[in-house]
Amino acid sequence: MNLKMSLLRHFATTAVLLLASAAQAATWHQATETELKTVIPARAPVIAERIETEFRTASGIADSKGHIVAGVLLITAGYSANGKYSYFLLTQVPMKIADKTLAPGNYLIGWTRSDTELFVTLSDAATGNPAVEVTATRNPEIHRVESFHIAPPSGMSVIQLGRFTFPYTLPESTR
Repeated sequence: MNLKMSLLRHFATTAVLLLASAAQAATWHQATETELKTVIPARAPVIAERIETEFRTASGIADSKGHIVAGVLLITAGYSANGKYSYFLLTQVPMKIADKTLAPGNYLIGWTRSDTELFVTLSDAATGNPAVEVTATRNPEIHRVESFHIAPPSGMSVIQLGRFTFPYTLPESTR
């Protein structure tokens, strides 16, 4: 009987610890305007320039621990962006896109379009060096077309560029 009680206590303790650690895990939600204003720069650092951003297009996600992943449209008139960059993305946690994990930092999102998809390149904002390439496809589940949108990982876990999306994941420790 003592062995059964001992095992039962062990399992109960393990269950309580697992529930406590799950409760401490970051819970992601759509970032509020106030949260976005704390991280979206008026002028984003893009290679050797500081390019103005269009805050009304800003979108992001935030967790219960204060981490944010956010992006915004760059106003590229007068710059020779030519598909190299259209958006500024910042992530305060590692983020997996395609087969690459982006370290926390600043990135540029650029794209070229075919008839049916976007060929998206995410590049390091400081150097302009490509970090990952991914194909964004037209997403029939999108009913609200937005210039730029990041959906929380509890939902579709996609980054939306107009009618096109590509998936992302966050490491388990940040979800």
